[in-house]
Amino acid sequence: MYSSVPSRRQFLQQTGAGFGALALSAIMAEQGLASPVHKASLSHSSLAAKQPHFKPKAKHVVQLFMNGGPSQVDTFDRKPLLDKFDGKSLPTHYKTERKTGVGYKSPFRFKKYGESGIEISEIFEKTAEHIDQMCIIRSMHCAVPNHPPSQLEFNCGDPIQSRPSMGSWILYGLGTENQNLPGFISMCPEGLPGRHGPRYWGSSFLPGSNQGQYLDTQFTKIEKLIENIRNTKVSFAQQRQQLDLLHKLHEEHVNRVQDDGALEARIQSFDLAYRMQTEAADAFDTSKEPKHIHQLYGDSVHGRQLLIARRLVERGVRFVQAWTGKGIPWDHHDDIMLHKRDAALWDKPIAAFLSDLKQRGLLEDTLVIWGGEFGRTPTVELPAPGTNKGLGRGRDHNNHGFSIWLAGGGVKGGHVHGATDEFGFKAIEDRVSINDLHATILHLLGLDHTRLTFHYSGLDMRLTGVKGNVVHDVIA
Repeated sequence: MYSSVPSRRQFLQQTGAGFGALALSAIMAEQGLASPVHKASLSHSSLAAKQPHFKPKAKHVVQLFMNGGPSQVDTFDRKPLLDKFDGKSLPTHYKTERKTGVGYKSPFRFKKYGESGIEISEIFEKTAEHIDQMCIIRSMHCAVPNHPPSQLEFNCGDPIQSRPSMGSWILYGLGTENQNLPGFISMCPEGLPGRHGPRYWGSSFLPGSNQGQYLDTQFTKIEKLIENIRNTKVSFAQQRQQLDLLHKLHEEHVNRVQDDGALEARIQSFDLAYRMQTEAADAFDTSKEPKHIHQLYGDSVHGRQLLIARRLVERGVRFVQAWTGKGIPWDHHDDIMLHKRDAALWDKPIAAFLSDLKQRGLLEDTLVIWGGEFGRTPTVELPAPGTNKGLGRGRDHNNHGFSIWLAGGGVKGGHVHGATDEFGFKAIEDRVSINDLHATILHLLGLDHTRLTFHYSGLDMRLTGVKGNVVHDVIA
């Protein structure tokens, strides 16, 4: 009889699932979000590769997230007029989150690069060598000048409500090409990047199997990088027997009650964990790379992140995310010169990554995205207790205009889209919202953002909500 066997909860608690503990951690943490879904939706929880709506230009996405908000006027949006108004009141009044004062010119030199002759700051001089493969969007804007909601908006499409992340939507729509690895991986060293942590790569009301898998990339040894990757108590064959029994129990459960999306996600995560034990160690072990590749990327945490990202793309992982670090490291209210330090952590690895993708023929179908949750003001932030130390060399948050760039994956190389005003504060030409950006990313992947939906709470939900337009001008 069914009642004579352990309950599902007892079975999951008592069996040695190895890496499954890690695969389930975020699902268990988000219990309130993993509500049951109707039977028709369960077919979408499969990670098997799916056909896009139309022919895609990109198959994979690598997102480089500069949490904290890099300054556009110190990186990819030079404003010569700031030199003239340095230390002087600007002729235009700007409303900022905190009190700011006079104009503040960039302390960094800009130089033209590539055949396109686009000017880039010296702090990204190695990245700038790839400008002819990059499309810079200088007219981004978002809802609010505050880190948590802006990070939610950039990654999940909404600054307030809990929504599935962009990576989860992409995995839901396209599946993954490798069933032995997670289709969505998020890497951040030394802890969670910001207040909302797992929500930035969570699946919310989408099936739990579509959420991102977080890795703490401060570690280099595979056993620490991927917790519980080895099961020291149960053999591989015994794990297979346990999973077969779990599937049998699930089939009997489904025959007796309505479909349970949360349970389906748990079982899929155990299956994935089982398969990962044979392939994950190889995918994340960068020691197998030749010496010249290690020299190309450099021996740093972001070098390792991007080398891992390339190895994951090679193995068919759909969406890879790399964060700068714990908290908000680019948030320089007091001294913008610290941008040079943070850029130095990324400049060589990014240049290496783009070079490596290109020479392997992977850049054509891999979309690389660089940017933070917002930009910074062209005016200096005034001293304020609890906000800065009073050095008078920093910039406040700015959601009205900022820059990101895209590379590979079917975008126009050597191209600049949109513009901010003469001082770099507000996007005024060919403005691009976060919803527009998401619609464009999905389009490059062969997905119509108006058709990629999931029925939840009586509505057909989508990443872009009721907004968003594809920015065709950035597409090659």
